[in-house]
Amino acid sequence: MSGARIVWQETDGAPREARWLSEAGARPPARVSVADDTLPADAAWRLACEGTALLWRGDYYNARQLLQAMGRRFERSRARRRQPDDARERFNLYRLDQAQRARTLGLLLLPVEPGWRLPLHRAPDVAEACTAAWGPLDGPAVLSLRELLGALGAWQWRLNGVEVPALGARIHPHYGVFAPVRGEYVDLVAQAPLPPGARTAFDLGTGTGVLAAVLARRGLERVVATDDSPRALACARDNLARLGLADRVELSADGLYPPGRADLVVCNPPWLPGKAGSTLDRAVYDPDGAMLKGFLEGLAAHLAPGGEGWLILSDLAERLGLRAPGELEAAFDRAGLVVRDRLQARPRHGRAADAADPLHAARRDEITSLWRLAPAAGD
Repeated sequence: MSGARIVWQETDGAPREARWLSEAGARPPARVSVADDTLPADAAWRLACEGTALLWRGDYYNARQLLQAMGRRFERSRARRRQPDDARERFNLYRLDQAQRARTLGLLLLPVEPGWRLPLHRAPDVAEACTAAWGPLDGPAVLSLRELLGALGAWQWRLNGVEVPALGARIHPHYGVFAPVRGEYVDLVAQAPLPPGARTAFDLGTGTGVLAAVLARRGLERVVATDDSPRALACARDNLARLGLADRVELSADGLYPPGRADLVVCNPPWLPGKAGSTLDRAVYDPDGAMLKGFLEGLAAHLAPGGEGWLILSDLAERLGLRAPGELEAAFDRAGLVVRDRLQARPRHGRAADAADPLHAARRDEITSLWRLAPAAGD
């Protein structure tokens, strides 16, 4: 969270300041207006579009309703604009819209007191969720309502968990760690034939630990799961303990690859090349395809004789014009790898059936593949 300060004037003209909290690293707004239940939604939307932040002093649930009203105004303005025919242009416009939406709606702010107490009428107790997301708060602060709602939603995901049929159990994602809501990629890892005699595996970029858990449940004697995010490692540790697999899976922050070799190396990198705009975006966007390249270029050196690398990747990037057809297979060749087999699955998530989504056509036709890779003969 940002350690900057935000300054404003109260309605009586008194100057105030507090710690500025932003998970996304946004700068504190330069213009801040104190607002309450008397502010109409149209006026709030206009001020936010002009870059003025609204520090809320009214009823908490009225603030939530105002945020929803502002969101509807954004969607109406977007719906009036003609969408490009070109898939890549449509995607770029979609990302610009998402960034603008986040910036504008992120200007509805809430004051927070030490211990994560909200000094607002009808405010809920958010201390447990906020402490889980960001740690203790020992001084006054200000954060966006949108980010607070993200932390509250993440806390519910963590409490309730996500059912994973391949495990016959629930995975509990932590704040800032991508939830395994797209079950098709987990099912592919659960169903693919293991290399003959496989005993060891690496799970690169483990996140919640779901794929490491699937591999351990499939009988791999030793699984090493890596991640560069402390939140992800803490989340994976929690889930593996819940599943009784902590003694079968070793967690590592050493880098993409741990030292040594394994009979199986599994990697489910972010599926789209591009810059991540938020913590959760890191699970979707892989800047310059760095993780994908790192996996492919290091695979042969980290496989035991007869071993395989499993790359789980969607073709959404190809359908959006972000990766050229055949570019992935060319990357296999450059890394000295051959394809032993390719397993495929269609998406089952709700957005694939949402015709109102600007990227609907690409999401509808998307295919997720598990590529079974091995070093080429002689490499």
